[in-house]
Amino acid sequence: MKHAIQRVRHELKRRSLTVRETGRISPHMLRITFESPDLADFASLGADDHLKLLIPAADGGEAERRDYTPRRFDTDNRTLTIDFAIHEAGPATRWALDARPGDRLEIGGPRGSLVIDWTFDWWLLIGDETALPAIGRRLEEAPADTRILTVAAIPSPEDEQRFDSAADHAIYWVHRPIAQANDPQPLLDALANIDFPSGDGFVWIAAEGQVAKAVKAYIRDSRGHPKDWMRASGYWARGKADAHVEFED
Repeated sequence: MKHAIQRVRHELKRRSLTVRETGRISPHMLRITFESPDLADFASLGADDHLKLLIPAADGGEAERRDYTPRRFDTDNRTLTIDFAIHEAGPATRWALDARPGDRLEIGGPRGSLVIDWTFDWWLLIGDETALPAIGRRLEEAPADTRILTVAAIPSPEDEQRFDSAADHAIYWVHRPIAQANDPQPLLDALANIDFPSGDGFVWIAAEGQVAKAVKAYIRDSRGHPKDWMRASGYWARGKADAHVEFED
């Protein structure tokens, strides 16, 4: 069966947002909800879309740019929610930790969306704490009875999240310290014990760069999954600033 996977481009627009509320949803995840009239025409069609946060420089110089997932948005109410994984404290993480209601921030994008039809028989979502916003959004947007398996590496049981979803969803949590977040072995060990469902499946992977690369190679080479039915991204890299890479064959 042919499954439609297409990229949709959006008008690139800068928006000025105001922090409405902030709060921890787990020890290593901070959620911020923004509001702005500029969000009336905000567009994001893919669960793993990325927008640019323009983090003001402390010295008044050029803003730092960082990629983040639109976790949830409501154009009628002009709100946008972004989750911040608290691990390596880059400029975006530091800004989020200090943010208070009334603070302002500019964003750009998303530039485009990768839209994947829900015609696959099953989905496998693999990631670390930085992937949870995209995983959560995909689960919330999934049609009823869609079969989805999730394998997620997080620092502790307290970092597990609950997702509201109409999907037939099973999640496997892998607990490992943040200091080992660039080690693919915990995820590989978990995947080795999971049987893939029959039929056509789409595999989505997002984690620290070397982890995402190793997991993709395992899914493709050891499990024989078609390369056209998977997407892998390095959302960050240990010791590197603003590292976001998509791995293409």
